[in-house]
Amino acid sequence: MRANVLVETGKMQMVERPRPSPKTGEVLVRIHAVGVCGSDAHYFHEGRIGPYVVNSPLVLGHEASGRIAAVGDGVDPRRIGQRVSIEPQKPDPTSSESKAGRYNLCPQMEFFATPPIDGALTDYVTIGADFAHPIADSVSYEAAALFEPLSVGIASAQKAGITAGSRVLIAGAGPVGIVTTQVAKAFGATEVIVSDIDAARRDVALKFGATTVVDPRESDVRSLAVDAFIDASGATAAVIDGIHAVRPAGTVVLVGMGADEIPLPVPIIQNRELMLTGVFRYANTWPIAAALVAAGRVDLDSMVTARFSLEQSQEALVADRIPGSIKAVVIVAEGD
Repeated sequence: MRANVLVETGKMQMVERPRPSPKTGEVLVRIHAVGVCGSDAHYFHEGRIGPYVVNSPLVLGHEASGRIAAVGDGVDPRRIGQRVSIEPQKPDPTSSESKAGRYNLCPQMEFFATPPIDGALTDYVTIGADFAHPIADSVSYEAAALFEPLSVGIASAQKAGITAGSRVLIAGAGPVGIVTTQVAKAFGATEVIVSDIDAARRDVALKFGATTVVDPRESDVRSLAVDAFIDASGATAAVIDGIHAVRPAGTVVLVGMGADEIPLPVPIIQNRELMLTGVFRYANTWPIAAALVAAGRVDLDSMVTARFSLEQSQEALVADRIPGSIKAVVIVAEGD
């Protein structure tokens, strides 16, 4: 099979690799579409993200969809031919975290495109059968690949406790901020305020459901008094302003990756009894993602602004530099 491999920082290379075989409890998926994530771009440009360092050739890509081509022992053979969205996680089912339903926090997690685990910029991958989620015929492969960032938005909204009538502030109008905006609206938020320093991104946020957009350099973000703040920017100033913007007993959710350490306004957190938490990937979100997309409550297809072939994966990894870019997708296999 073909694979486009990160062979060194800033360099991708097409190679031929043996097609994997599904083990017991696994399925083999013929990849159709792969979304490009900011983490993929980080590995391509810097060769690392925090403690995760690329020390050997690595297949990038963890936002993926395709069709089941074969099944391992213990998997219903009738699943062959099924269109699926891949949840790119292989947790240890015996870990305490997995048993508690928080399998995303499993210390033994094998996650696609996180060194040394290969990802989906290839023709075939194997994944646990329970992590290959069926999709409706009305859902495109491109949208199904983006169930992964959508799941980040769902996990963030769940952590934030967004419900009918919520007033929410989201910092950052990149792909995660945009998809979280859509989720917040789908969950019933009546006001979703999106903050970003880039005017074009603010305009995009309005198109995807933001009720208000603000430039934090020109607006008093701290006076907003929202029920929940979700940071999808990783910018220290945005985090601090967002914490100040939350009403008493509200919630702060940190999603964006920025500085390893930042000073926090401890008196604000204490005196307002704010709940502050992070989001590390997701768990049990794919059924919600599938329902939201199938019902038209979240629009993922419109977030795709550039398409590339598998051979063009390197171009896809720098597509975020194109003005107006939201999401680039690599089309590995055409058709159905």
